[in-house]
Amino acid sequence: MIIVTIILALTTIFVLRAMARKAALFIAGMTPDIPPALAGSHALTRLRLLLSRLAERYPTLFALIARRVDPRRPTGLPLTLMVLAALYLFALFSGLTEDVLEAQGIIRSDNTINAALNPWRVEPLVSIFLWITNLGSTPTVVAAVIVATGFLWPQRGTYIIVSLWVTCLGAVSTTTIGKLLSGRHRPEMIFDINATGWSFPSGHATAAMAVYGFIAYAIARAMPEFRERFEVVYCATVLIVLIGFSRMYLGVHYLTDVLGGFLVGGFWLLIGFGITEGNRPQLPLKPPARKDG
Repeated sequence: MIIVTIILALTTIFVLRAMARKAALFIAGMTPDIPPALAGSHALTRLRLLLSRLAERYPTLFALIARRVDPRRPTGLPLTLMVLAALYLFALFSGLTEDVLEAQGIIRSDNTINAALNPWRVEPLVSIFLWITNLGSTPTVVAAVIVATGFLWPQRGTYIIVSLWVTCLGAVSTTTIGKLLSGRHRPEMIFDINATGWSFPSGHATAAMAVYGFIAYAIARAMPEFRERFEVVYCATVLIVLIGFSRMYLGVHYLTDVLGGFLVGGFWLLIGFGITEGNRPQLPLKPPARKDG
């Protein structure tokens, strides 16, 4: 559910960014996608005139709004949408935390799901999920961040490295604070696994979302073809979901622990996106080339 929410949020960002670009072209007097008969219509002329008058009457407010929705500026529409999406994830996490601490229905559901997995906790599945869960362990995640830093440094510059480390350190700090504040006990241990500390939110789920999500983003944004970018994001999504599920399967976390970890990781992932995209050069506002005939 959390993965789907994040994917929908990113899709919405893409669609709204395209719509805002068309709106900016329209306000600027360029209407490449509007038929000539409509481009010169009285209604569109009046709308453009109205926007011009509003800009003259409220220049400061109009300029502020224009900067916030400008699709050319990385600190405009992209950053605005990412901030809104991050705030939405923060609100979801706050609500989930409250439910975990106070709602008995959530606790019963967690226990029911945990018990339902008992018949499936057999070999060789246990060994497989032990291997998968180690991909979200602290040594593996730290190694992944260091390797990613080494690869990204000579190619992309310092800003994307800063984004990566802000994402990772922010996610770890938030998870640590969340565990201390929730004080939630883990499920009764079934296997001999080194799982210490409080249960909510899941550190493995947080790290998987933040680290592997950002690495996938850094790789995908350098690929020219949509199919290649989709494959990278898809593989990263599968890996993140498997790491989260492994914590439930091995009986060291409840479902809400994993969802909470995904939300924390997703929040800081969007923060990292915002820092990275904010350092992109501003794009020129040019209408698409018209086809003759």
